[in-house]
Amino acid sequence: MSDKKSIVISGINFFEGGPLSLIKDCLLYLDQSEHARKFNIIAFVSSCSYYQDIKVSNIRFEEVPSARSNYAKRLYFEYYYFLKVSKELKPHLWFSLHDITPNVLADRRVVYCHNPAPFYKMTLKEFYLEPKFGFFNRLYKFVYQKNISRNTFIVVQQDWLREKFSDIFRIDKNKIIVAHPNVATAHESNGNVNNRKVFIFPAFPRVFKNIELLGECSKLLYNRGVLNFEIILTIDGSENKYARWLKKKYGHLPSLKFIGKQSRDKIFDLYAKSDCLIFPSKLETWGLPISEFKAFNKPVWLADLPYAHETIGTYDKVLFFDPLSPSGLADKIEKYINQGESLARPTFEDIISPPMANNWKELFEIIL
Repeated sequence: MSDKKSIVISGINFFEGGPLSLIKDCLLYLDQSEHARKFNIIAFVSSCSYYQDIKVSNIRFEEVPSARSNYAKRLYFEYYYFLKVSKELKPHLWFSLHDITPNVLADRRVVYCHNPAPFYKMTLKEFYLEPKFGFFNRLYKFVYQKNISRNTFIVVQQDWLREKFSDIFRIDKNKIIVAHPNVATAHESNGNVNNRKVFIFPAFPRVFKNIELLGECSKLLYNRGVLNFEIILTIDGSENKYARWLKKKYGHLPSLKFIGKQSRDKIFDLYAKSDCLIFPSKLETWGLPISEFKAFNKPVWLADLPYAHETIGTYDKVLFFDPLSPSGLADKIEKYINQGESLARPTFEDIISPPMANNWKELFEIIL
C-alpha cells in the first residue's frame, strides 16, 4: 500500500435491498472521485460476491464473512476487531454505513444511521406479531448511543431523524448531516386499462408498514358495496407471523391482491399499470417507493407523517391521509372512484437547515 492515508468504508452487515444499494452507490462515487487519487480506499464487506455487478478499480475490498453469523459476532468486529485494524491503517476517515459507531481510531469518524426502530412506539399486538422488530425496537437505542458522541459527524436521511438524534442523544445539530438518498428513476407510464382504480403498496410485511389499515379500509368498502378498485400488496402471507395474520384476516376481500415479492423490474411494471401509490406506513427512514413513483407523474397518497412530507418534497399530485383512520381513507377512496378525481393537490418541500447533502459529492465535501 502507498504512503497515502486511507478512507475506510464499512458495510459488513449489508447483503440485500436498500442498504446494499447504498454502499454500492457510495463506492461507485468514491472510485471515480478525486478522493481516489488522494486516499487509499478500503471497503469492509461481508462478501465480495455482492459487489460483482459494480466496476470499481480504486477500491480494495476486505471480506468479513462471519460478521453476519450472529449479532454477538457483529459487535465483536465493531468494538474489538476494528480497533486493531484502525491502529494498523491509521485512517483519515472511518465511515460506518450501518448504524453502529465502531470503536476505532481515525482522524475523522462518521456513522450513517438509517434504522428508525428506536423511535417507534410499538403496541403489544405489534410486539406479538413481530417480536424480532420488538427486540430491535428496544435494543437499537443502546446500539446507537454507544460511542455516538465520538463521531465527527452523524448522517441521517431526514430532518425529523436529526431532531430525534439531537433530542435523545443530546448531540449538537451541527454534527448531524441530513443526506437525502439519490433515487434513479427513468420509466414510462403505460396507464391502467381496467375500469377499476388500482392502488399499489410495495412493502415487506413489517408491523410498522400498517398494512392492516388497507385491510380495514377494504373491508369497510366491501360492506358498502364498493368493489371497483384493487390494492396490490407485494406479500403472499407466508413471509412471517404478521403476514400470516394479515392474509387470514383480510385474504377473503376481493379488492386486496396478495401477489408476493416481486423483482425490481416487475415493481416498475406495476407502477406503470397502477393509478396511484398508497403508502400507509407509520415509520420510514425515507420511503423509497415514494421517490420511485414520482417519476410516473401519478397521484401519491401518503400517511400524514413527517417522513412522508419530506420524502415527497415538491409534487403536484399528493393526498395525505390519517394512518390511524380506516374510515377516513375509505371515504377518500370511494370519492376518488365516484368522482374520477385523484383528490390529490400540490405540495412543496421545506427548506432543510445545514448541514445538508443532496448527493455523495456534497456529503464527502462535508465529512472530509
